Amino acid sequence: MIKEKIISAYELMAAKYNELIDNKPHNAYYDRPSTLQLLPDVKGKTILDAACGPGKYAEILIDKGAIVKGFDISPKMVELAIARNNNKGEFFVHDLSDHFSMIEDGSCDIVLCALALHYIEDWTFTIKEFHSVLKEKGILVISIEHPFNDYIFFKSKKYFEVENVKCTWRGFGQPIEINSFRRSLSECITPLTDNGFYIDKLVEPKPTKEFEAVDPRHYKELNAFPAFMCIRAVKKNDDV
Repeated sequence: MIKEKIISAYELMAAKYNELIDNKPHNAYYDRPSTLQLLPDVKGKTILDAACGPGKYAEILIDKGAIVKGFDISPKMVELAIARNNNKGEFFVHDLSDHFSMIEDGSCDIVLCALALHYIEDWTFTIKEFHSVLKEKGILVISIEHPFNDYIFFKSKKYFEVENVKCTWRGFGQPIEINSFRRSLSECITPLTDNGFYIDKLVEPKPTKEFEAVDPRHYKELNAFPAFMCIRAVKKNDDV
């Protein structure tokens, strides 16, 4: 089953991922700066870090005064998140595609989900869960694989279909096969707008100058064509 393959892959690379996450260019100098810019002042805010990985985003948010709850499908990633944050915050093992029973409805000011939704075939249930745990006018910030880049990278012939794709990552020690789901732009937007959110801002990020110093080839490529996309969505009023 695809989900088991995804869990196995992240369990395998968890330690190396955590070791590199502070300065790995695509994360530190591409995804995180653009995603964090979509957040408001987080001091005193309750934030759900959904698919938290080794807790790097949580570390940044806690340092800024946020109250963070985080979960990940990988037990090893959760262990690393707890260790990285010195028992600050609350972290537990959970699947994005299961009911968020550990989070009270209407209890979160912000939900953050960075580079994880592409591991889910159907976003509808997860987006509804995000909506449920957010307070009125709560904010959802996601970063995702850019659908146009994925279509080209995976040499797809079926743009409008959600399809299982896989590639090999070589930046975390041994080569690791990664399974995910490629989808169209509309399949990234419609699950949000059909399930209680409006799109407030959409960003196609560019790498920071720090990226150029450590990886000039990808810096040039990412300035020509985006690999990720960041979206800020706001929970609609019930009467809207």
